[in-house]
Amino acid sequence: MLKQLFRTKSLDALVHEGEDPTHQLKRALGAFDVLMLGIGAIIGAGIFATIGTAAAGDAARPGAGPALMLSFVLTGIACGFAALCYAEFAAMVPISGSAYTYSYGTLGELVAWIIGWDLIIEYAVGNVAVAISWSNYFKTFVAGFGIIIPDWISIDYRTASKIPGLLEHAPHLFGVPIVFNLPAFSIVAFITIILVIGIRESARLNTIMVLIKLVVLAIFVWIGFHYVKPANWKPFAPNGWAGVQAGAAIVFFAYIGFDAVSTVAEEVKNPKRDLPIGIIGSLIVCTIIYILVAAVFTGIIPYKALVKTLATSQAEPLTLAIQYANIQNWGNILVGVIAFGSVIAHTAVLLVFQLGQPRIFFSMARDGLLPKSFAKVHPKFRTPHVTTIFTGVAVGICAMFTTIDEMVDLTNIGTLFAFILVCTGILILRKREPDRPRSFRTPWVPLIPVLGIVACFYLIFGLPWITWIRFAVWLLIGMVIYFSYGYKKSRIRQEL
Repeated sequence: MLKQLFRTKSLDALVHEGEDPTHQLKRALGAFDVLMLGIGAIIGAGIFATIGTAAAGDAARPGAGPALMLSFVLTGIACGFAALCYAEFAAMVPISGSAYTYSYGTLGELVAWIIGWDLIIEYAVGNVAVAISWSNYFKTFVAGFGIIIPDWISIDYRTASKIPGLLEHAPHLFGVPIVFNLPAFSIVAFITIILVIGIRESARLNTIMVLIKLVVLAIFVWIGFHYVKPANWKPFAPNGWAGVQAGAAIVFFAYIGFDAVSTVAEEVKNPKRDLPIGIIGSLIVCTIIYILVAAVFTGIIPYKALVKTLATSQAEPLTLAIQYANIQNWGNILVGVIAFGSVIAHTAVLLVFQLGQPRIFFSMARDGLLPKSFAKVHPKFRTPHVTTIFTGVAVGICAMFTTIDEMVDLTNIGTLFAFILVCTGILILRKREPDRPRSFRTPWVPLIPVLGIVACFYLIFGLPWITWIRFAVWLLIGMVIYFSYGYKKSRIRQEL
């Protein structure tokens, strides 16, 4: 049984399955589309929502202060190691399953299932956090036009219970207050419809949104730079290296997404060339942008003033910085521009992550580990419509009733775990199949994959212990499902 659990599927077989016309997706994306998808997935809730907490710290973690710039560099380097490994795999095995598929070809079925189950945390659970954050910024944006969305219809129950009087004044049904996050559900539903219609339409919408949010961030950096005071960068690291590490663990959420590019591998015209460009290129562009934004943010608000602000204000850091700078005449307009940019940025991230998760389910179903219906392709749009709708409903419902903090930490540990397995897979494959043609080769193997593994473990240790427990429980649930269904229905086992 142990041998069967770790039985691998040949890479040639994986590629051949992707060419099956009954389960074939439409190849419509070029290099620019892939690069834009990468940037669209990376720049979102992370830079617009987490840098305030990362710089100030919270009850469980010290703040990085102005050294937040170092936190971004540290996380960018860690992700860079993993990105190089992802690029080699993606070019060599252009299949939608991403890390799940790579693990199946190198580490065996059990590990592949674990990583496939784990990727739900990165994409679906991560999108719950993004949808909740989108809802907050959307409320701020429409409030500028005099449209006030009631709190009881735009917040979760636990957060509402902490706001005096909210539950009492909310509508009641059979004596129970009605509280849920309707905007979060609505945006997920809208994105789901777009993704079902087609990959080309989704990519075009993403490109438009990426260009808008890059312009908004450029405006923030350009105007904010004039209000930067170098004295605010001192002390540079108020909590030492511990603050830098904790900050890196938090802002890692801002980097999640470059690996989502690999999930559209079966829809790229020239995956051997375009996928490495999209993965590595988007990571480099976003790292530079993040460092600039962090420098301006911490240069406007001194650390001592930042730690005294409310957590809700830190959750909208760019708006907080503009308000603190007290920009005359243009201040309110700029706040509105940032709120609009954040809404667009969050929407782009939702689009790419909601695009990625169904394709993970699609690949797992094609291998028999999930129901066959999950492997269906829409006859007209050539998209995995069943898994897209399923993911949309699940994410939308969860976004109505959960809080963002729990989702962010769980997403981070799940993604780091996936990165570790991908780096490990490169080490194994280089030893097992050293002569296999590779259009892109990870440089300095085994050094780069090993550094990637070490860096990811380092960031994981910066997360709270409760996140480890939740992650362990999540994996345990996944193992129960695998042995009760996936192990029995596995396609490779039935063929044998």
